[in-house]
Amino acid sequence: MVVYIDLIFITNLLIDGALLLTTAWMRKQRLRKWRICLSATVGALYCLMMFLPELSFMYTFLTKFLFSVVMLWIAFGFGSLQNYLRNLGAFYVVNFVAAGGILGIHYLLQSSSDLWNGILFTQSGGLSFEIKIGSLFSFVVFFVVILWFRVVQNNRKRQERLSTFVGEVTVRIEDHIVACKGLVDTGNQLTDPLTRMPVMVMEASLWERELPAGWKEKLAEGRADNLILELGENAYFPWRDRLRLVPYRGINKGSQFMLALKPDEVAVTLDGRTVISERVLIGLDGGRLSSEGAYRAIIHPTLTEHEEQTLPAEILPQTRSS
Repeated sequence: MVVYIDLIFITNLLIDGALLLTTAWMRKQRLRKWRICLSATVGALYCLMMFLPELSFMYTFLTKFLFSVVMLWIAFGFGSLQNYLRNLGAFYVVNFVAAGGILGIHYLLQSSSDLWNGILFTQSGGLSFEIKIGSLFSFVVFFVVILWFRVVQNNRKRQERLSTFVGEVTVRIEDHIVACKGLVDTGNQLTDPLTRMPVMVMEASLWERELPAGWKEKLAEGRADNLILELGENAYFPWRDRLRLVPYRGINKGSQFMLALKPDEVAVTLDGRTVISERVLIGLDGGRLSSEGAYRAIIHPTLTEHEEQTLPAEILPQTRSS
């Protein structure tokens, strides 16, 4: 068997460097390229020790652990014990995620015959597995798993940041109550030019049962200004007097109109505090405000900053969620 020491060294150098960079990204550590390169080099050199029989004693759990400690000290320094232990924990989490991802994808791509050929039963009834993974496969899948891990972590952090601006919205019109999650948009300055009431945007699908048939689809097509004319004098709609047309300017579009309803009251609960407002309009959007369904309303910032009435969240009446 021919072993290419240089390829093994370069492969481990790149993998160790990627693990250290991902650890630094997770822990938001200041990067120094020479430290990362030196630490990755130490890790790659350690892998070459397996070809020296006289150094086989170094392949024990304690030695491996000490080498990881040294690598982190070289890459990020010590700082404090708490910071160092957190770096160490993050480093092992990244290692386990990468190793688990490689094994998982390996078994996912195997056929049933390949899988059973790798399972061995001992005479005492024990079970062992034979794992044969190619170097090129491991190298490619490793970086795929690392990139996948970073995407998942970025999405998680984005959701955490978003959750601080997401509150509960309850809208009451006569006996009809609709509740959903809403995102506080500090850049939202949409107001009715006549009454100067702030406009909170909601998905029209939340009001589909109360609106005339077909309005949701027409709102999605951007035909809000024709809906009131199409309603006619003879058509029955109990909320006719609550309808408003609010002009606004969309991104890269000209002036448009948004169909809005005048509710009796709107309650916004954020950070355990509930603000009830009556001077507000509910703009109806025919699409989805969040592709992930994290929220279904855009809350005007004045509905949380300028309080008309503030109540503890626990004494609000029970509402139905849509």
